[in-house]
Amino acid sequence: MARAAKGTRRCILDAAYELFYRKGFGRVGVDEIAASAGVTKRTLYYHFKSKDELLALMLELHSELALARIRKYEDRYSGGADEIVDVLFSELAKWSAKPGWTGAGFTRLVMELADLPGHPARAIAHRHKRALEVWWASLLGRAGVSSPLDRAREVVLLMEGATALILIHNDRRYADAACQAAKRLVNGFPPVISSPKRRVAGVPRPKAAVRRT
Repeated sequence: MARAAKGTRRCILDAAYELFYRKGFGRVGVDEIAASAGVTKRTLYYHFKSKDELLALMLELHSELALARIRKYEDRYSGGADEIVDVLFSELAKWSAKPGWTGAGFTRLVMELADLPGHPARAIAHRHKRALEVWWASLLGRAGVSSPLDRAREVVLLMEGATALILIHNDRRYADAACQAAKRLVNGFPPVISSPKRRVAGVPRPKAAVRRT
């Protein structure tokens, strides 16, 4: 009986994950989750007090699964700093090419909860993202990168920004641009500053000041 209940609970969590990731938290109702899991709404509420609790526990489960998965394949991230950065951003490019890709689920879901700072799902997302940052820092540290925690934070910024822009523009070249920027950072080079004479396409030239006499 306990095993059956545990299986039912997992089915509900998996159904919630698929729906929340694909459609977001606000657009998915409890009825839809129950139907997808093949259970009644009453059964769902037997296992979870609310939709908010279901979201939090679903994120907790999938954070554990995601972190276990990256540790399992950690040997792919070997070699020097450039090789590690190449793997990180090539994985982002491949991931974003999958049909139905909708960006980083943890980030998207927490943005929906921006006005709810005390929501438990936000604390879980914070722990998940922090764990990834620490993991990246350990990789960079082993590769001999100086100040690996600082560099990992910068790589996280590039990764999150590239993910958002790929989703917005449907252009995976942002992964390559972020990769090149990350390589400069981990190798201790300053960022490239564009010449002030270069113009961005579509941006009009500033009008010259009119001298009054």
